[in-house]
Amino acid sequence: MQFDPHHLSALATILRTGSFEQAAAELSVTPSAISQRIKALEEKVGTTLILRGTPCTATPSGARLAKHAEDVGLLETQLSRDLSLAPGVASSRLRIAINADSLATWLIPALAAVPDLQFELVVDDQDWSAEWLERGEVSAAVTASDVAVAGCTRYPLGALRYIATASPAFMKTWFADGVTAETLSAAPCMAFNARDGLQRSWMTAKTGTAPTPPTHYLPSTHAFVDAARAGIGWGMNPEALVRGPVRNGRLVALDANLPLDVPLDWQISRVLAPALEPVTAAIRKAAKAGLLQVEA
Repeated sequence: MQFDPHHLSALATILRTGSFEQAAAELSVTPSAISQRIKALEEKVGTTLILRGTPCTATPSGARLAKHAEDVGLLETQLSRDLSLAPGVASSRLRIAINADSLATWLIPALAAVPDLQFELVVDDQDWSAEWLERGEVSAAVTASDVAVAGCTRYPLGALRYIATASPAFMKTWFADGVTAETLSAAPCMAFNARDGLQRSWMTAKTGTAPTPPTHYLPSTHAFVDAARAGIGWGMNPEALVRGPVRNGRLVALDANLPLDVPLDWQISRVLAPALEPVTAAIRKAAKAGLLQVEA
């Protein structure tokens, strides 16, 4: 089955902008024309593709078709590059699943190095980002998996080092008797969300057990650092973000000899890998500069 590229573009633009009107403005057509394109596409596939609302959202079939449209755009960009043709007016779009700590520490230079792409980042824990690839909802992901997702190529990037940190006052209040399984069970800690297992992994490495302390959920990398400095709780913070506060005494490592290194990989759809070689090169270069490189 072949799809009209104008229909696919209308679908992808509606889902990205959230409305038929915004999509019409971006594509320089009338809202009526956008509606007609979506109606024709829905009739062709025999199912609803968009849930009308504020914003408009995709049905599972709509999300899959929109992803296909973006993939086609990436492949066309590669073709233009290979044939030394002038790039199109609209930039290609790449959807990536990424963990928040990578976004806050080393990733941005990689994105800046590929100006001919538009990026849509899906933020999720590195232990779960591979699921986005498995579902076909993104074309690439930074993951903590050492196994390649089916249909994807995997590139080891290095390790993101975390330090368990808290404010000096928090240490005096909760860890005056040392950092033990007992004190860790009582001291409030912080987690990004319910799926964040970094604190649990560090406590297990420290004590051989998995205490269940009272937990604050703060879905922000920089809020983690700010909350630790404010004494709200202790948490696992990227070393790059707490190096200064630890040096000047605003934060204290719970155990300076026990960092937690999380190996990261870049996984990318094998079909799109040739088209995304510039992205992969930029990601690997930024990771080499920003992550801990451990020789195999």
